[in-house]
Amino acid sequence: MLSQRDNDVLCQVGPGTPMGELFRRFWLPALLSSELPEPDCEPVRLRLLGENLVAFRDSEGRVGVVDNFCPHRRASLFYGRNEESGLRCIYHGWKFDVNGDCVDMPSEPAESNFRDKVKVKSYPAEDFGDVIWIYMGPPELKQPLPQYEWARVPSDQRRVQRWIQDCNYMQALEGDLDSTHVSFLHRWMDPDQATPWDPQQRQRRRTTASGQALLYREGAPKFSVKETDFGMVYGARRPAGDEGFYWRVTNFFMPVVTMPPQPTSWFGHAWVPVDDEHMSCLAFSWNPNEPLNTPMGSNNGNIQLERVQMPFSDGFIIDTWRDVRQALNNYGIDRKLQKTGNFTGIGPQRTQDVMVNETQGWISDRTREHLGTTDLAIIAARRMLLRMARELEDGVEPRAAQQGDLYHVRAIDVVTEESTLAGVLERHVDIATATV
Repeated sequence: MLSQRDNDVLCQVGPGTPMGELFRRFWLPALLSSELPEPDCEPVRLRLLGENLVAFRDSEGRVGVVDNFCPHRRASLFYGRNEESGLRCIYHGWKFDVNGDCVDMPSEPAESNFRDKVKVKSYPAEDFGDVIWIYMGPPELKQPLPQYEWARVPSDQRRVQRWIQDCNYMQALEGDLDSTHVSFLHRWMDPDQATPWDPQQRQRRRTTASGQALLYREGAPKFSVKETDFGMVYGARRPAGDEGFYWRVTNFFMPVVTMPPQPTSWFGHAWVPVDDEHMSCLAFSWNPNEPLNTPMGSNNGNIQLERVQMPFSDGFIIDTWRDVRQALNNYGIDRKLQKTGNFTGIGPQRTQDVMVNETQGWISDRTREHLGTTDLAIIAARRMLLRMARELEDGVEPRAAQQGDLYHVRAIDVVTEESTLAGVLERHVDIATATV
């Protein structure tokens, strides 16, 4: 368990908070590039690290991310006119470019230089890997984008999607640090019954030698953790009979990206804090060698998304996607399916994860937890994040934020005779290293 103080530090991400300042040292994936599909298209509202923002693509195709509130009289810039390389507030016509500079102020006399003294808060944004990345930290510390393999392959070799969840980012991130839950939460009694949601799983679940069968056979794997320059890796080891051990080695890239192993292609998630009580999941899947023909949904349990305008308690609205199965409809649980089909009675695998993330509450009360041996990776990740946030308060900048080339790493899913995580990482370095 955590103390209330540590839980607050871990979960609070707004301006001036220790964790919020740590996250602001990193480029964060905030939107899909397709959400701003063309120059001068409609703006998009978003909230990131507790800040209300508006994103737009100008006439040259550049992306601007600015404060939602016009610095004149605080009207929302979302309703502004996106035209002629700037976003113009419709209240008095003040116009701002992607850098936040006021380039036109028609409500002031022509001879006035007042516009030169006014800016709207703005953040650097870049298109990379079909995703819009935002940097919210000190300008002098801005580094090149992190070079994830999935973002560097051609567009037809990757899939990306995103959705919002009603919980703190850490609850969702911890799901990918928990290899044990796969043996229970995602379990099907009869592989054929998984077909409507995930037909590619059927043969893998039937095959005795498959990782899926080994996951079902052993629900209490042995965990090992190793910190790295980019964050940490953890291995979950299960017995595999005469063949040795079945290892699932998952990467956690600072500050919010996880990459668990997946048999058909590589995939992962970015658990991006919207505010303390909501998070945006970016899901990505890729094949480094050829076009990715697998639908995105197959790597995320065929989650069914709908485009929505989501209001917050302060009246701000964001433009996003949500799973159609939500708490208000009990995540589509089917009690008959639960008795005869799968462990949860909830069909799509990703919805199963959303349910357990959100039902902990908006911010999980970790002072009341009772963690066991299979929670080792979760404990290690919490300690690492808390330590790095406090080191930053003492002036120690996070190394991972400054060296994007550290991110050339893949997950490992392998049956091997190696009994230690160090041995697996050394022997299977060809599998674990991205070479694109």
